This record gives sequence, structure tokens and C-alpha cells, in this order.
Amino acid sequence: MNNTHTIIGLINPKSPENVGAVMRAAGCYQANAVTYTGERYDRAVKFATDTKSMIQSIPLTGADCVLDGLAEDVKIVCVELAEGATPLPYFQHPDKAIYVFGPEDGSIPQQVADRADHVVYVPTIGCMNLAASVNVLLYDRLAKSENMIQGDELIRSSRDNKNKLVIKSTSDVA
Repeated sequence: MNNTHTIIGLINPKSPENVGAVMRAAGCYQANAVTYTGERYDRAVKFATDTKSMIQSIPLTGADCVLDGLAEDVKIVCVELAEGATPLPYFQHPDKAIYVFGPEDGSIPQQVADRADHVVYVPTIGCMNLAASVNVLLYDRLAKSENMIQGDELIRSSRDNKNKLVIKSTSDVA
């Protein structure tokens, strides 16, 4: 995705497992950074060692507000089950965006939502957890991108080293 910049903003996440899964999604979908607010994650991460290794090439930064220090051309997109929000399938992603997600047990603060350029929601029955919501949003962004990388080389470089599956062409099956 050329000329794009994607930031994930997490409002007061409580679980290091969810933040770790968000970091994995950020890596898979080539997000540039993850920012979070609050103190719950900082307290919880001390007791979980598996998320420490996930912060390799994508910065994970604590902040007072996930909107601090944004460039002027970065659009603010809140992802929340909010009345009046746009269903994600009908949303066109901006080239440069911060996607803001609320806490697992709450919602995005009104003052953050008031600054948003867009508010979108994933049209599910019930709510997904934080990491699942980030994965769906980032997949939707990728699926709608004109610059999506595809093909066997991507598959070979992305899959687990124990996966060697090759699909036979229809002409090979008789």
C-alpha cells in the first residue's frame, strides 16, 4: 500500500493477550504503529511474557491521548458500535489514518469521537473482542486497497515453515 500510513490507537486496553494479538495483526497487515492510553496494559504486561517479543518492527507506544502528535493529513477513524456510524463494508479507507478502538469493557470517549473524521462499525450480531475487531478492520482496508500484494511468493514468505501445501491445477486432476 504505497503512500499510506496506518496507526492503530487503543483506548485503555486491559489485556496483554489482546494487545499482543493486535501487534500480530499490525504486523500481518503492515500497520506502521500502535499507540495506547491508560495504565491497565502497563500493569498487566508485567505478568505476561509472550507479548514482549511481538514488539519487533512496529512501535508500541503509550500516550496520554492516541490523537496527540498526529500529522495534519492523518484522518481519525473511530471503530465502535455507535449509533449513526457507517457499516465497515460501505466505508472507503483514507490513505493515512489512525483507527481508534475503545477498551474491551467500555467505549471510545466522547471527546475522541467528536474529533473523528469517520466513525465505522463492524456489522456483527453482538460485539467482537478488541483483537478480532482490529483484524477485521485491517483486513477490510487491505481487501479494498488497489495495491494489495498477492501471489505465490507472498504465500511462501508468509506461511509457517511446516506448510508446504500446493494446490493442483484443474488440468492436473483427472
